[in-house]
Amino acid sequence: MKLCYLDAFSGIAGDMTVGALIDAGAAFEPLAEALHSLNTGAAFRAEKVKRAGIAATRFVVEGGEQKAHRHLPHILRMIGGGALPDRVKVHAAAIFGKLGEAEARVHGVPVEKVHFHEVGAVDSIADIVGAAMGFHLLGVDEVHASVINVGGGTVQTGHGLLPVPAPATAALLEGKPVCSRGPQVELTTPTGAAIVATLAVSCGALPPMRISGAGYGAGTKDFHEQANVLRVLLGETSGAAEAATVAVLEANIDDSTPETLGYAMERLLEAGALDVTLAPVQMKKNRPGTLLSVIARPEDRERLAALVFAETSTFGLRIHAAERRVEARGVVEVETRHGKVRVKVSASGAFAPEYEDCRQLARATGVPLKEIMSEAGLAYLRTSR
Repeated sequence: MKLCYLDAFSGIAGDMTVGALIDAGAAFEPLAEALHSLNTGAAFRAEKVKRAGIAATRFVVEGGEQKAHRHLPHILRMIGGGALPDRVKVHAAAIFGKLGEAEARVHGVPVEKVHFHEVGAVDSIADIVGAAMGFHLLGVDEVHASVINVGGGTVQTGHGLLPVPAPATAALLEGKPVCSRGPQVELTTPTGAAIVATLAVSCGALPPMRISGAGYGAGTKDFHEQANVLRVLLGETSGAAEAATVAVLEANIDDSTPETLGYAMERLLEAGALDVTLAPVQMKKNRPGTLLSVIARPEDRERLAALVFAETSTFGLRIHAAERRVEARGVVEVETRHGKVRVKVSASGAFAPEYEDCRQLARATGVPLKEIMSEAGLAYLRTSR
């Protein structure tokens, strides 16, 4: 599987995405031909520039019908009528649909009635379709993204002066890890946020991959503080151990009942926590208490923190980032005298029968759980030789 990692350490915009994909090897001519098929009358070029000493590619749209107000149905008809691969049409339409939903929420109107201002202009249409085409030309199967640097300050828009991140950008990045670092300007645009919100399957640490290439897409401005570029890393899945940034939520609790804490654990796991543990601790004033620890994906941090407050008596949480490593693993199904059992197998050869499968067989047959698990382990050893 071919992966693309959007390293938005200095933000992300549509033109930066297209430039980075061209810089990483997406052929410019077929990309430009696809954009010409939209019949916007615009011309397109890719130029080499430097941003804080980093060589990058800038994608430029010139001319064309820069109509200020387009509705979503009009834009979708343009995409549908273009000479584009089906996958590109689907992705471009999905990005615009996500953007339309965000604008509709912000302005309190039906999505069909949303006036696309800046993002309805030819250059933004070219950015979104060009990004979808760039991913297609590079054969990208899966897109991942870093923590998104949104910038700060204010930005002038068709709706007047707005804070950064702009309302649509903030809506699109709900649940995603973001930061504000560097110059106090808009670093992530609604177009860039829509690309991430639609196509990225995860936002956070670099996924396990063998890097095969990289590209740098230039933003319009050149900052002294940092390179105003979007970096893309291309690679293949490696089967290596997972290395991901996670959020660890902790609370010392001395006034919740065991029933309440047990229920809170169930709720947290159901809500997507990667792991939840309860450990006895001795707290201040010699009170026995419980340490609640929750391991969460960064994008789930705030939602799970709210759940801890709702389901326990704690008034405070400690939250910190940690790196989680998980050995590459697969699943093998084995046949036992009592039924089929899945066995988890790690890259190093360690294995463990799936508890839930063994539990269900033990309940159904009356055979002790430990015997079911032992038999499943022996069955795996026989089949693995």
